[in-house]
Amino acid sequence: MKKTVAITGGSGFIGAYLVKRMAQDGWNVKVVDSMFRGSLSRLSNLKDEIEIFETDIRNEKELSKIFIGVDLVIHLAAINGTENFYKHPEMVFDIGVIGAISVVNACRESKVYDLIIASSAEVYQTPSIIPTPEDTPLMLPNSDNPRYSYGGSKIASELIAFNYGKDYFRKMQVFRPHNIYGPDMGWKHVVPQLIQKIQKGILTENDKVKLNIQGDGKETRAFCYVDDVVDGILNMYHNGEHRKVYHIGNDHEISILELAKNIGNAMSVKLDIISGDAAVGGTPRRCPDITRMRNIGYEPKFDIGSGIKLTVDWYQENQETQSKNPLS
Repeated sequence: MKKTVAITGGSGFIGAYLVKRMAQDGWNVKVVDSMFRGSLSRLSNLKDEIEIFETDIRNEKELSKIFIGVDLVIHLAAINGTENFYKHPEMVFDIGVIGAISVVNACRESKVYDLIIASSAEVYQTPSIIPTPEDTPLMLPNSDNPRYSYGGSKIASELIAFNYGKDYFRKMQVFRPHNIYGPDMGWKHVVPQLIQKIQKGILTENDKVKLNIQGDGKETRAFCYVDDVVDGILNMYHNGEHRKVYHIGNDHEISILELAKNIGNAMSVKLDIISGDAAVGGTPRRCPDITRMRNIGYEPKFDIGSGIKLTVDWYQENQETQSKNPLS
C-alpha cells in the first residue's frame, strides 16, 4: 500500500524537486502551498500524479483536513531569500512561526505521526566553529536587524517541533540546509543574481564583463546542489534518528569570488569583479560539518563545477522566466 506525504511549500524550489522525487519513488504526494513564492509551473508535468492544495499554512483548520490519511508531513514552507529578510521581515516571521505551530497542531488533529521540519544555516548567524557541527549554539546578535527575521523564525520552528510537539510524534526530525542552489531557484539568491548580472553585462560589454558584488568576495560558503539535498532529506527520514537535527549540505567551502569565477567559466566569459559594501548582518564564513549525515550513508554527488554548469544552462535557456512576484 502506498504511503502518503504532504509537503508544505511543495511548489517552491526545494519542494518541487522533492515532490518529483517522492512521486517517482511511489509516494502519494499532497502539495500544500499558498503560491506566495512558489510556482505551479515547476510541477506542470506531474499534475495528474499529485494533489495540489492552494492553502496558506497558517490556516490550521484547512491543514487538518488536508493531512487526513497522511503518513508523513515535510514542512518546507517559508519566505526565503536574503533580500526578503530585509524587505519583508514581518511576513517572514509570521509565516515561519505561526506556520510551524499550525503544522504541528494539524498533525496532531489529523493523527500524522511523522514530521520533518526544515530549519536553516541562518540559525547560527556567525558560527563559532567552522565546519559547524549540529550541536553548535544557535545565535542571533540582536533583534532589531530585519535580516534575523528568518533565522529567528527558524530557531522558533525548531523549538516548536522539539518542545511544543515533544510527546506526540513517532518520528520527528529537523534538517538545516546550507546554501542550496540549482535550476529554477528563483531570483533572490546569490547564484541566480550573479548569473543575471553577467547576462546583462554580456549584452553591453566586450572583452570582460564588470561584475559588482556585495562585500570584497572573500566571504565563504559551502554550496550544495539541490538533488543532493533531496537525497539527504530522504536518507535522513529512512536512516536517521527520532528527535535529531541533521545538516544537509556540502562541506566544500569556497569564497564568493570563486563562486563568481565558476559562474563566469560556465558562461564562457571573463569577469572584472568589483567589490562593494557588505550587507549589514552578513557572516564572513559558513560551512557545515556533515559527519552526522555521512554516518547514515549520505554523500554529496555534485561538485561546484558540475552543479553550477547545470544551473547556468537552465538560467540561460530560461531568461524570460523571471517572476514578477516581488517575493520570488
